Amino acid sequence: MITPQVGIAIVAPGGYTSDPTTVERAIARLEAQGCLVHNYYDHGAIHQRFGGTDQGRLAQLHAAVADPDVQLIISLRGAYGMTRLLPAIDFEAIAASGKIVVGFSDVTALQMGLMAKTGALSYAGPMIAGDFGAREVERFTIDDFWRCLAGPTHTIRETASGNPALELRGTVWGGNLAMLVSLLGTPYFPDIDGGILYVEDINEHPYRVERMLLQLQQAGVLDRQRAVIMGDFSGYRLSPQDNGYDFDTMLAYLRATLPVPVLTGLSFGHIDRRVTIPFGAQGHLVSSEQGFTLTLSDYPTVRRG
Repeated sequence: MITPQVGIAIVAPGGYTSDPTTVERAIARLEAQGCLVHNYYDHGAIHQRFGGTDQGRLAQLHAAVADPDVQLIISLRGAYGMTRLLPAIDFEAIAASGKIVVGFSDVTALQMGLMAKTGALSYAGPMIAGDFGAREVERFTIDDFWRCLAGPTHTIRETASGNPALELRGTVWGGNLAMLVSLLGTPYFPDIDGGILYVEDINEHPYRVERMLLQLQQAGVLDRQRAVIMGDFSGYRLSPQDNGYDFDTMLAYLRATLPVPVLTGLSFGHIDRRVTIPFGAQGHLVSSEQGFTLTLSDYPTVRRG
């Protein structure tokens, strides 16, 4: 399913892995699929909670961008650290290289900045430690990535109830909700009109999810979108003080309040079974009571030789 000798760079712009064997497993699996792997992550260079010092992590990213044998730059993991690097990242060099940056969670900040600064696209897709190097690989996640990468289009099909019936088109963008909101008012927040915004998060109570989406709405972002698609929002804990306020209650409030339709059921977020989404692709969204399809086109691919 993959182009022979496609070049893949491993970088750690955010956190590190506590188990370096995940990198070894990932490299072995990728090489078994005919990939040429360039590992820029040095487990011995861990600094505090990061996969290296700020300068070291930035150097990993820029070295991968400059490597002529690399086509894909895949992040080790998310966690935190990308925000520190944003002012020093050479976004123009990334865009000019034609390389595809792959990741999600904290990598959302890089994808947002890349789009805002250059208009270049990236992939919200699997990462090294949790996906390619996992002890038990989730085949759907990996296979969906390779299918998307082969192009020229990619269709996501989800079964979900309670969504509005609609058909619309727009630019598909988004990612981790906390990262999106953290970039509001900065030069790294892209100006996208008529978009299909996908969001996810982990360990965020429903009231925090509501608050962040209301912030996007009150900042004028959601007024310019065509739809919001919610991915996975697991890991939170309710308390007796919530008094019946749970995720479904929050969702009903958002659907009655936000200026755009809100869909649920996207298999994306901090979960094992996850779709790949080209950030910045053109999307055709068709939804009914039974579920929805999101067909993506006009995004960078890696073709067979």
